[in-house]
Amino acid sequence: MSSVPRASTRRRYLMCPPTYYRVTYSINPWMDPGKPVDLPLALAQWEELRDRYRALGHTVEELAPRPDLPDMVFAANGATVVDGKVLGARFAHPERWAEATAHLEWFRSHGYAQVREPQHINEGEGDFAVTATWLLAGRGFRSSPLSHPEAQEFFGRPVIGLDLVDPRYYHLDTALCVLDDARDEIMYYPGAFSPGSREVLRRLFPDALIATGDDAAALGLNAVSDGRHVLLPQAAVGLFGPLRERGFEPVGMDLGELLKGGGSVKCCTQELRE
Repeated sequence: MSSVPRASTRRRYLMCPPTYYRVTYSINPWMDPGKPVDLPLALAQWEELRDRYRALGHTVEELAPRPDLPDMVFAANGATVVDGKVLGARFAHPERWAEATAHLEWFRSHGYAQVREPQHINEGEGDFAVTATWLLAGRGFRSSPLSHPEAQEFFGRPVIGLDLVDPRYYHLDTALCVLDDARDEIMYYPGAFSPGSREVLRRLFPDALIATGDDAAALGLNAVSDGRHVLLPQAAVGLFGPLRERGFEPVGMDLGELLKGGGSVKCCTQELRE
């Protein structure tokens, strides 16, 4: 795909500082309680990401962390917001159940009128990705397929269900990133998806940027784009050239301490779409 003019649009994000972040249990293949977390370094890496968003002209709201919820730093999982409507999360693992309540309380206290507590398991933007046309929805490890029609009915947007088959890519946002939400442009790693879902992605996004296994394993697809700047793990070196060829400006970030919990740039970033 040839380069096209790119323009960033100002975004509003919700993040949660890793004040109480630690890895004391394992609910994905990246988590090893035997590997200690350097908390001051994790906080510094998170602050660098937050400050980079603000330097690019975006607004970052902060959700207060809670001592008993070490994974709250992964704020993307707490809800999905489209057109000012908030679909809360319902987590698969009991270790994270209370995070959903914390997010719902934040939205209700910040003036959001349409806030839905879901009936079915979904892990927010971990498994929902918003393009211009579709709401892409992951399933297989965390979110229930029953959450897909629930989201479609609530948001009034067509949902495309995608089956994840590799446990390393347990959420959709570890295997796919929306690069331009005005043009239906994405990048993804085919190996994370079932054969049928790969064919669906090929048909819907024939010009998608295809990531290699090495870049996917660096969580390079756990990225955030504002339409021009793409913030992604700096270790995903194979994505920088192809992104530049398409007119994007890749911005490498070091979130190595957060990777110990199975997350990176996108996991830390929930977009508040008005």
